[in-house]
Amino acid sequence: MNIIRTDHVLEVPLDHDDPAGETIAVYAREVVAPGGGDKPWLVFLQGGPGSASPRPLGRDSWIDRALDDYRVLLLDQRGTGRSTRVSRHSVARRGGPEAQAAYLAHFRADSIVRDAERFRRHLLGDAQWTVLGQSFGGFCAVTYLSLAPEALREVLITGGLPGLHARAEDVYRRTYPRVAAKNAAHYARYPQDVAAVRAIAGHLREHDVRLPGGAPLTVEAFQTLGLALGSSTGSHELHYLTEDAFEASGVLSDAFVAQVHHRISYATNPVFPLLHESIYGQGDGATAWAAHRQRGAHPEFDALATDAPVYFTGEMTYPWEFANDPALTPLREAAELLAERGNWPRLYDPEVLARNEVPVAAAVYYDDMYVDRELSLATAEAIRGARVWVTNEFEHDALRVSSRPVLDRLIALARGEA
Repeated sequence: MNIIRTDHVLEVPLDHDDPAGETIAVYAREVVAPGGGDKPWLVFLQGGPGSASPRPLGRDSWIDRALDDYRVLLLDQRGTGRSTRVSRHSVARRGGPEAQAAYLAHFRADSIVRDAERFRRHLLGDAQWTVLGQSFGGFCAVTYLSLAPEALREVLITGGLPGLHARAEDVYRRTYPRVAAKNAAHYARYPQDVAAVRAIAGHLREHDVRLPGGAPLTVEAFQTLGLALGSSTGSHELHYLTEDAFEASGVLSDAFVAQVHHRISYATNPVFPLLHESIYGQGDGATAWAAHRQRGAHPEFDALATDAPVYFTGEMTYPWEFANDPALTPLREAAELLAERGNWPRLYDPEVLARNEVPVAAAVYYDDMYVDRELSLATAEAIRGARVWVTNEFEHDALRVSSRPVLDRLIALARGEA
């Protein structure tokens, strides 16, 4: 079915605490079904950080179900898509590393929520709207509940209830065992991949293999392909990628190397490695490359153990990526300063959440590789009135691949119908 698209662009403060200072542009795409202009609004907060909102071809994916009940606003979070972009070029124009880091510090969830509030007042005035948050977008939704609950009609969260008090090292201490379990499940599904992946890792240890952009394809870089293992099709995709990596004995195919480059380069999303760990920073000390520090406590990810399966890593970022990836190299010093920053503002207000009156419905995926189930359930307990659906039927990308049953259930939960 056809949809009606309308572009919206607002100038917003770079720093919302300095409304008279520098501004940036934030873009959002309104999507409405024909005749649906009188429906209530829903704003979608995308996963990430650093990913643009979906580009709908029509009533595809979850948008099809959402348009039954809402008119939808797809927000390109600051730094992404058609909003003022973060890239090695744009950040370099800010000046030295200190100025770059100061600029990037304004691209977290608290700023994203205040941008959304600007859009709400611009489009709706004082009326409320519904928030749908996927993954990191769910983190943003909980920040929204903390900062401006009066703006919200309903909150729907899929795979994105954050730990209210969890530090970055707490998150990764929990994450590595879950990633290890996904690796074990992958090799149980495709036992022939143990030898295939070990052969690739052995080749990379002994040869200088370069990606199309010139970055070295090291064993550690190869292991980051495991980011896909938390999705519904990721294990299969990883199998098909690695099963024919060699075009001849001792020669990795150009097609394999090109596909690896496409999957691991941060050229399309430098915000993720720059700010991913900062989403756990709340004035409780520096994140200090927590994933890198925690990795040493999990020897199963040591690819030098040639008698064991090579385990892939997951949603982690590492300091060496800023030395290797051409899209990140100019930002290396700024990334170090962000990792050393210890005074991040708090993103959640437990007292406000304990008094919550907004209907909240959240899907928690039991085997979620990216967002810890126990931390999510503790947060659900801390949000007054939150209703939770815990399921092992879906992976983290359920909103995209199984959108109608997921949204049906969440909407019904929020309305007290399930």
